[in-house]
Amino acid sequence: MAYELFYWPQIQGRGEFVRLALEEAGADYVDVARRDGGTELLMAALEVGEHPSFAPPFLKAGELTIGQVSTILLYLGEQHGLAPRTEPGRLWVQQLQLTIADLVTEAHDSHHPIASSLYYEDQKPEALRRAADFVETRIPKFLGYFARMLSNPEPRPYLTGERVTYADLSLFQVIEGLRYAFPNTMHQIETEYPVLGQLRDRVAARPNIAAYLASERRIPFNQGGIFRHYPELDQ
Repeated sequence: MAYELFYWPQIQGRGEFVRLALEEAGADYVDVARRDGGTELLMAALEVGEHPSFAPPFLKAGELTIGQVSTILLYLGEQHGLAPRTEPGRLWVQQLQLTIADLVTEAHDSHHPIASSLYYEDQKPEALRRAADFVETRIPKFLGYFARMLSNPEPRPYLTGERVTYADLSLFQVIEGLRYAFPNTMHQIETEYPVLGQLRDRVAARPNIAAYLASERRIPFNQGGIFRHYPELDQ
């Protein structure tokens, strides 16, 4: 069975968290909207089925249609060994993923604090204020938490121990995205919490992930995605 991933073709966005899990699993999947006529198929798929997704990304797995990044990853984690086998372990990884989702939302809102329908230039004064707090308090709080999860009570390769989970892949993506959007801030934070860069490098070196990152399937960061680099916001 080949999975069908439905997400916008020009950006990494939230779809990238799903792509990373599929790539790490070595799963057979089609990135539907990146094919000819794919965006039209994506839009049509939002209107059909018993359980349609509110918005992309969503994943078709046989007769299942699964929306929301965390729910998709919960499913893929169980199907492909990217989550612990025990219920407490699965719930813990999902809790970590939902915390990452909160951070991703705040990263987006740092440059679009008023409305997604407005251009950045239409809300620049508000973005400057929002990003200042994001840089000063929110990024350190979130990443300090994840650094603690990687080092307390003792250092470990991944968030839950020796085995990679989808939460580790997502944390890798967040670190990459924040490095792109807020390089000055991330240099300071990673100097204080070296375990974050070590986790990033460990994930990037995994064979399937390394092959993906070097391929054309990996869309570069750009100013249309969640993580956007505006130098004035990275003070």
